[in-house]
Amino acid sequence: MKKKVLVIINPCAGRTKSKPATFDIADVLSSLDFEFDIKVTQKRGDATEFARTLSDGYDAVLCCGGDGTLNETVNGIMKLKKKPQVGYIPTGSTNDFAATIGIPSDIRSAVQLMASDQRNCFDIGNFNERNFCYIATFGVGSEFSYSTPQKLKNALGYPAYMLNTFVLNGVHLLKSIKPVHMTIEHDGGVIDGDYFFGAISNSTSVGGLFTYSKDDVKLNDGIFELLLVKNIKSVPNAVKMLRKMQKHDYDCDQITFMHTRKLKIYSPQKAAWSLDGEYGGTPEEIDFSISHPGIEIFSPPNELFSAGKDEAALKQN
Repeated sequence: MKKKVLVIINPCAGRTKSKPATFDIADVLSSLDFEFDIKVTQKRGDATEFARTLSDGYDAVLCCGGDGTLNETVNGIMKLKKKPQVGYIPTGSTNDFAATIGIPSDIRSAVQLMASDQRNCFDIGNFNERNFCYIATFGVGSEFSYSTPQKLKNALGYPAYMLNTFVLNGVHLLKSIKPVHMTIEHDGGVIDGDYFFGAISNSTSVGGLFTYSKDDVKLNDGIFELLLVKNIKSVPNAVKMLRKMQKHDYDCDQITFMHTRKLKIYSPQKAAWSLDGEYGGTPEEIDFSISHPGIEIFSPPNELFSAGKDEAALKQN
């Protein structure tokens, strides 16, 4: 029986060119004997609407674009009682999530994953009424993931973020670094402090700045990784902390790292959040939870999808 696929293409993401990508995807799907329909987004939110209203009757939804397109597609699918499987052709500027789970950027190779029927189930993060696939951040540098001009990202890819953050906005960044006061309820209790950066994630990549050890992360264990940074006293101090995190060394008064299933954050200063690199708003109160199991995605075998952690080994630093 042929598998029916709804294809959602973002023509503005990274290197995607609408007509060539559409023809290439259609050609590969036809050659692999899929039935399919293609929808091309024209504005923000279209992928969510397409996935929510059009995916009934399809076995899978295949999205072509960047992490933001995947985020929108997943937000639509999560509103459905019966959730179709997800295929992903990563053509954005960074594609952090695809790189983490090993989805190739080549159109034919990515579609062939669907034909192989190799799937993994990954947890979905819930941020109040919205969803995210792999990371929610606030603080230093977070805004640049969604404020960098699309043309610059398309031209330079990930280096565009670095260029925009440290060159075009360097003076502004140094002058505007201020901590955000938060009260955070987690599985192990409550913490309260002034934080310059925070990341709630289900990924080895943290905003492209550093990666967690694969021993610390599983994508289907129902658990978040929480990282908080406070007391950035100077640029050299910030660099020193970043180097520690790159070495997976969190034994520092300025860094909090833990695993938790739920979070509730109170932030009267209303920090700006980024969800999978897209603007997430400035809520004063945020409920984080995980949809576990979440969504099945076509992807190769990966140790990040192995059985969940032993709960007794959860770290609360």
